[in-house]
Amino acid sequence: MSSSSSVKRACDACHRRKVKCDGINPCRNCALAQLSCTYHAIPQKKGPKGSRAKVISELRQNQQSSLSAKTANRMNGVQSPPCSPTLAPTPGLLTTEMVKECTEFFFANMYPTMPILHRERLEQQALYVDQNVDTYCLLTAMCAFMMIQPGMGIPGDPLGLDNLPGANIVSGTLLLEETLKVRKSYDYCESPTQNSLVTSFFIFACYYGLDLHNKAWFHLREATTLAHTLEMVKEETYHQFDIIESSRRRRLYWLLFVTERSYALQRHRPLSLQATINLPSINDDPTDSQNHHLQGFIHLVNVYRPFDDQFVALWNKTRTDCSPAYLSSLQKQLSEALPIYLNTTENQTADLRTSQQWLRTMVWQLSIQNGCLSSNCDDPSMTFQYPVDIARDLAQMTSQFSHQSMEVHGVGLIEKLFDVACSLTDVLSLLPPKSDPFTMGPRDYLHQFMTMLSILRNGDHRFLPLLLNKVHDVLPGLVNPMLQNAPENTQMCADVDLFDGFGNTGISMPPQNYNAMATSGPNDYKMGHANGGLAFDKRIEELSSPSVTGGMSAETTPFTSPPIMNSGIEYQALDYQGFHDLNSHAHGMDFKREFGVENRESSFGVSSPGGMSEMSNGVVSVNGNGIGGRRPPIRQGSGSSYGMPLPRSIPEFNHGHFSRASTGGEDMGVGVNGVDLGHHGFR
Repeated sequence: MSSSSSVKRACDACHRRKVKCDGINPCRNCALAQLSCTYHAIPQKKGPKGSRAKVISELRQNQQSSLSAKTANRMNGVQSPPCSPTLAPTPGLLTTEMVKECTEFFFANMYPTMPILHRERLEQQALYVDQNVDTYCLLTAMCAFMMIQPGMGIPGDPLGLDNLPGANIVSGTLLLEETLKVRKSYDYCESPTQNSLVTSFFIFACYYGLDLHNKAWFHLREATTLAHTLEMVKEETYHQFDIIESSRRRRLYWLLFVTERSYALQRHRPLSLQATINLPSINDDPTDSQNHHLQGFIHLVNVYRPFDDQFVALWNKTRTDCSPAYLSSLQKQLSEALPIYLNTTENQTADLRTSQQWLRTMVWQLSIQNGCLSSNCDDPSMTFQYPVDIARDLAQMTSQFSHQSMEVHGVGLIEKLFDVACSLTDVLSLLPPKSDPFTMGPRDYLHQFMTMLSILRNGDHRFLPLLLNKVHDVLPGLVNPMLQNAPENTQMCADVDLFDGFGNTGISMPPQNYNAMATSGPNDYKMGHANGGLAFDKRIEELSSPSVTGGMSAETTPFTSPPIMNSGIEYQALDYQGFHDLNSHAHGMDFKREFGVENRESSFGVSSPGGMSEMSNGVVSVNGNGIGGRRPPIRQGSGSSYGMPLPRSIPEFNHGHFSRASTGGEDMGVGVNGVDLGHHGFR
């Protein structure tokens, strides 16, 4: 509302105080009383007047305990007014407007891949939230999960915090703290409800998005334990409920089933849920207006279903009886888990295809761990070059997805791209460079993955510097930094001239004396399908600009979460020409400045060779000359651990330009023609 525009009714504070409002925003009364001047309240019938001083005190107290006020105080380092010493809900924190907007956001953006709530019943419970702490905790946890999505603003925010970086994280954290506080006031473990289980799941999702994985695992395990307590593992349990509750409980069980498996592979955790009940069906709830999206959810379950206790035990090294036949069969099941053409939305398709290729990479990593690969096997999935096929298929798919369709899945999808890129990097150390700069090869796929990681979430995550450190270790001469000062904004990468591998910048053109007939080329590695990888939804080829509109239906997955939702802005299309050509291989300069991650490395706890002495998961030993020894594994216990040496059966290639001398104090592992492979990272 304009600062000079008048209104026909009093503002909310003047109406509550029963005083005359001058119709200016902010009005004189609110300015003098230091109150927020809003016009949100619905006019009520007139009643007896109360004490105006008491009303002012009440209004101030509620506004000081509002989410906006608490968020602003915490961001400014100001101590918020103390909460009630009891475990009762904080007055004024969870408003009706907040519940309404967060509910709308959830069902508009996240419901297709998280179809566990019923909108009408949730809205009905919200009317009596002050009478039921279980419902209160469900709503605060859901709102906390929504708040940490960058596309979600703070409802009823009079302070304009939406434009402040990190305000959504702070507001989500405050709501999460409120959930945990109030939850201590009742025994939800002894008498759990469906709301209790969903609350635990939302708490897990919040901690996952905040990168607090010990707490995330605790609450995911809490959710699966409550599922056992409610006997959701038994099919007959669902017969005692009506259609709406039965369908939501069944979907919730399978959502936990998928989430647990994804998290088990990423963090090496055990499983507690098995496929003991029937899958949901598209028509399990005729009242569900979005049941047509359920097919994508069922596809997601089918992708993860082959990963049972046997695989997880092998993955976690609690079993050793791994056979090539079992792994080959698992790769076949993954290939057949999804149809060639998916009748799903673009967001669902991006998540499904990325998850499928990531799981194929995980199976391949288990294969190389157990010495089940061969250089001349008829099954491509059981060869050393298979990550090239996976990377090619995934690179071709992601190049046709809009930026927003990938952005909505958040850090979880970024981590999967990172895992695929790590396996590709390891294989690249054993492949000769291609001879023709005009054909796509493995290094081009790595170039594309690095660019995607720099664009998704503006590169503001720990996986970009981790990948660059890995490339520096495995392929130290891969990139030549043509720019001494890299652009701080990764969105400016499209304006950076490329290094073409022949000493030129700009468009990639070979020099006049370039001889295209070299000793190695694209055919020196197995490329599988000549014309591309897996086919996928034909509609993707017809997609227009990745413009985001208010009516967009975006999806997220629980295990990729929390995601970035519709932000109401238009995203640029993915430009895979933002970095220098990775086919160049005769350079000695440190290239990480080119990607603008030198400062990010310290932010994410990642060290550079010969630089900082500490890192996130280990310590770099630095001698008196400031030269550090080889870093320990960067991501032990996660999706792409760096500590697995290659077996001696790996095929050998001649890479004179990759050779480097080793020092006696380094743990070298197994080497190929002088190439250090000791910590380069197969699982």
